[in-house]
Amino acid sequence: MMPTARNPRAGNSKLPRLPGKPVATQNTNPDKDDASQTKRSPSSPQGAPKKRSAFGDITNAHKNPVVQVKKKDGVKPAAKKTQKNNAHPGVSKHNEINLKKSIKKPPAEETTTKPEDIGDKEVIEVPVEKPLLVEEKQPEELAPAIEDVDKDSDDPSVSSIYATEIFNYMKQREEKFVIPNYMQKQQDISREMRAILVDWMVEVQENFELNHETLYLAVKIVDHYLAVSVSMREKLQLIGSTAILISSKFEERCPPCVDDFLYICDDAYKRDEIISMEMEILRKLDFDINIPISYRFLRRFAKCARANMETLTLARFICELTLQEFDYVQESASKLAASCLLLALCMKSLGGWTPTLSHYSGYQAADLIPLVKRLNFLVSCQKDEKLKAVRNKYTHKVFFEVAKMPPLTMVSLEEALKS
Repeated sequence: MMPTARNPRAGNSKLPRLPGKPVATQNTNPDKDDASQTKRSPSSPQGAPKKRSAFGDITNAHKNPVVQVKKKDGVKPAAKKTQKNNAHPGVSKHNEINLKKSIKKPPAEETTTKPEDIGDKEVIEVPVEKPLLVEEKQPEELAPAIEDVDKDSDDPSVSSIYATEIFNYMKQREEKFVIPNYMQKQQDISREMRAILVDWMVEVQENFELNHETLYLAVKIVDHYLAVSVSMREKLQLIGSTAILISSKFEERCPPCVDDFLYICDDAYKRDEIISMEMEILRKLDFDINIPISYRFLRRFAKCARANMETLTLARFICELTLQEFDYVQESASKLAASCLLLALCMKSLGGWTPTLSHYSGYQAADLIPLVKRLNFLVSCQKDEKLKAVRNKYTHKVFFEVAKMPPLTMVSLEEALKS
């Protein structure tokens, strides 16, 4: 076995000539593996003979015949056969030895001019490289279409490493928090009463300077509680104020205390009533108040669209108008947020739905067009003049006065969606 152990070393020293040939793909990867084995063998003197013997077995079975054919003897037998049949059909063995000496002079010409005489095995190896090249080019062509919005984020609060997983998880939870049409079983509460309650909750959020997430979550808590419990109109404001208390504990760093809600309700309820209502709501909802809200999805999608603060505020204004309307309760939070952003992009003439938005939102532009038209009608027409909290809020300069922006007509909206 010792002669066979030397052959791989000799083969490794002269294998760099083979890449010049057009076909040598099967021999390149094993050479690298063999080279790594020969380097590892001196590091373990006791295990060296075993590794080399196994190495010799492999190369004797597969490698050595190929290396011997390709170095000195590999091309020559092919030249010998061709020259016996063509140039020298009746030469003796002595003349064949002389021919071998003459053939040794131009080895480079034989490798370059006669690649077809190498063998069938190497000809089959050529198509193996083609699909590999195609697979490498496809991701490079598709990568620029979808932008990585979480790349190189220096803000640790953004959690860019887990952002995709977080929003995928929130989108999965939407299926658990589907709100039915609970107004059918509510005998003493109507849609108009609910809209007035939400309008008052917007004012509470503005007066207490709470986060917008607190407002959206509080409205969700009210809807989910009314979906499983029949209530009277006298308790409606108590339900709304308690929902804000629960959501502020979940979202705010410094939530308001119970006395603040007693004051804002004009002492219509007692302290014990708010605490007991808080316990009842949490029990009805199984203490699961991590409900997906459209505001979080809206900020995520606006980041994917690279929208500025004014465009995001316009989309927030449209999305906040839907809180008062019971017709949008059954819409999923992610789809509602995507439709609000698409309408805002059309109103600002900033283009349509990009592949990046389709990738991160999971919605195509065709899926959002019916809801976008409904939202445009909501912005254009104000049904009740009593419900002015949202529009007055977004006419302030802090919110870029987006409520004063003229809405799109249906014709101009369809043209913007087609473009």
